[in-house]
Amino acid sequence: MNRIETPLSGVYIIEPKVFGDHRGYFFESYNRDAMAQIGIFNDFWQDNESYTQHKGTIRGLHFQNDPMAQCKIVRVTRGAVMDVAVDIRKGSPTYLRWTGVELSELNKRMLYIPRGFAHGFVTLTDNVVFNYKVDNPYSPENDRSIRFDDSSIGVDWGITDPILSDKDKNAPLLIDSDCNFTYEVQA
Repeated sequence: MNRIETPLSGVYIIEPKVFGDHRGYFFESYNRDAMAQIGIFNDFWQDNESYTQHKGTIRGLHFQNDPMAQCKIVRVTRGAVMDVAVDIRKGSPTYLRWTGVELSELNKRMLYIPRGFAHGFVTLTDNVVFNYKVDNPYSPENDRSIRFDDSSIGVDWGITDPILSDKDKNAPLLIDSDCNFTYEVQA
């Protein structure tokens, strides 16, 4: 596996080694030892999958507050998305900055998103299947959202009239949320 830095410290693009021939392809989407070799040491708890029918759908921006915050490795197994991570750790040098990465069934890239970041994506194709590997279980009492169009963040989703869930339509601005992440300087 290859780890590619993004503008946000701790958020990485992961490129697996893909082996292909006339029959198709094979790759390891997760291997604990290979992840450790590129500096990812999380103990993952569960895998999740979502299906999104229509191009132009935004899911996000989502996170879980501490003590149930989640680190994620995300990837697309059908279709394509622009995947977004937003630094929401108060005091961080990259607070409120975001990065967007295209993930698709063709490029096989994954995105590693540590705790302290909000996450979302916009579908670039119809019929997207999206997979999440998370290091904490779902916790309804800690589940949070912030507005996809929060001007303090300014994500450029590349669309003007997205399809949204009621949860995402009604999400608060970050300034009005009870987000409890604080940046901790690494020694």
